[in-house]
Amino acid sequence: MKRILMALAVLLTIQMADAQVKTPADAKKAVESAAEATANPKKAAKPATWLKLANAYMDAYAAPMGNGWIGANKQELTFIMGNDKPSSTQNVTLAGEPYSKETYKTMNYYFNANNQLALIEVTKPVYEDALDKALEAYLEAAKVDAKGSKTKDVDAGVKNVASKFVEQGMNSYMFGDLKAASEYFEKAMKASESAPNPVIDTMAVYNAGFTAWMVQDYAKAEPFFKRCLELNYVEDGEVYAKLADIYTKMEKKEDAKAILEKGFSAFPQNQSIIIGLINYYIESGEQPDELFKLLDVAKQNEPNNASLYYVEGDIHNKLGHKDEAIAAYLKSNEIDPNYEFGLIGIGILYYNEAIELQDKAANEFDDDKYMALVEQFEAALMNAIDPFEKAFNLTKDNQIKVSIAEYLKNICYRFREKDPKFEEGYNKYSTIVENGL
Repeated sequence: MKRILMALAVLLTIQMADAQVKTPADAKKAVESAAEATANPKKAAKPATWLKLANAYMDAYAAPMGNGWIGANKQELTFIMGNDKPSSTQNVTLAGEPYSKETYKTMNYYFNANNQLALIEVTKPVYEDALDKALEAYLEAAKVDAKGSKTKDVDAGVKNVASKFVEQGMNSYMFGDLKAASEYFEKAMKASESAPNPVIDTMAVYNAGFTAWMVQDYAKAEPFFKRCLELNYVEDGEVYAKLADIYTKMEKKEDAKAILEKGFSAFPQNQSIIIGLINYYIESGEQPDELFKLLDVAKQNEPNNASLYYVEGDIHNKLGHKDEAIAAYLKSNEIDPNYEFGLIGIGILYYNEAIELQDKAANEFDDDKYMALVEQFEAALMNAIDPFEKAFNLTKDNQIKVSIAEYLKNICYRFREKDPKFEEGYNKYSTIVENGL
């Protein structure tokens, strides 16, 4: 998802609009005229004829979008669009973010919280397959261009088509049509590679796989992720984790294990890979010795890397090895006294233990057993305070401080009537949680 959002951010940057000179009706006439010329054998032998058709299709693709452009603000568009007013306006949510949707005759404009045009949705296209037809025409121009005189124009045209496919993929993603998004990203990938000067669009390859994976079309997603690995486009190890998940869903357990172990060797801190390996060992019943061997190799290569010991602690924690987890977390802080995550790990371990004990107590009807569980619950909460407070004082990241404050606020609330210091702590951490730092 990160790659998609990063690419989307690029699309949302302010950019000048191409001059919009054709109405949809005029654009359609231009396509029909250009297509008629390609039916003439003499004209069809000329690359310029096909370039004219390709450009006509591109104009037809853009015509229903109006005069707006991504990044334009409402004030600018009010001036530029003149009497072309929206028929309705409503607030909508896309991908968890609020937008203002303006409906026009042939398109919908979506404005973000900054009143900038973020998405254009065509509702009445001139041709449903305008981009596909434009690509075909550009490639036909290259085919008949024996002298290569129009190579530069063809190359630019094909790559422009590819960029439009990416935009369509982004739009489909935002509108929740992930199947269509995957198809558009795949088209963008293929278009980029079909240009006279081909380019491998690694982001399109990844996004095609990612969106297919999200709709559980694993057979389609698999080759995209495999190609990402071939291109060394691994998203900090996420590609290994996604491919392993695909193998798991396809009942290829050994393939899943192999790709996870390979990914772990390269990215031992990737949580998706770690969780995938742990789940594999738990489900298979195998002992996770190999996982710790791989981690030991990583520690030998980087003995002063505190995060590797944090990862070791996290693995032990997820496997239910409490003492080993705490020892590894402490080791991470010992290696780097400024590394707060080991302390946070200990705090969360005790806090989660307390939650489990609380749940057990809630279901216990024997008074003596209930009180014993409550006593253990409170002891676990107390054990969480010291590592959390040390981590809070140590970290320089205000967001992390606020996250830790959430835990400490809840703990202090539990003990606020036992000691004034907890009432004071509750007030302190509540303020931080509510107002930030």
